[in-house]
Amino acid sequence: MDLDRLDIRLLRYLMYDARMSLTELGGKVGLSATACARRLERLVKDGVIKRFRVELNAKQAGFGVRVIIRVTLERQSEDCLRSFERAVVRCSSVLSCYLMSGTSDYLVTVAARDIEDYERIHNTQLSRLPHVARLESSFALREIVDREIPTEILGATV
Repeated sequence: MDLDRLDIRLLRYLMYDARMSLTELGGKVGLSATACARRLERLVKDGVIKRFRVELNAKQAGFGVRVIIRVTLERQSEDCLRSFERAVVRCSSVLSCYLMSGTSDYLVTVAARDIEDYERIHNTQLSRLPHVARLESSFALREIVDREIPTEILGATV
């Protein structure tokens, strides 16, 4: 889908503050609240906006440890990949999981309360995933950047 200048401005404002009212958002981009709502509905329908959600501060919510795990499977058959993927989706502690190229098969991110909580997650969830040959965990020391897409993709700043 081709985004026009108004779409881009709407998206940039929403990425900054998705709680902004339609009246306020429309005012910032020069649209009525109704016209703004129609554009947002189209962006959702066209799949440009995936979802609206609340982003919690993990540390404030009691999940101060972020763990990045490189997962290597026993083999890379279609059945093994599919079985692993079905199971990892059901792990409530998993924040993200990516099928990777390179030396590891998957890259998994987990939020834990502390090291002991991660040990519990490792023992009760991750190590029980089907076809896992190796789990290599790294602990994030500090978050520097966490965003969905680079904002410069959407043009000039708001």
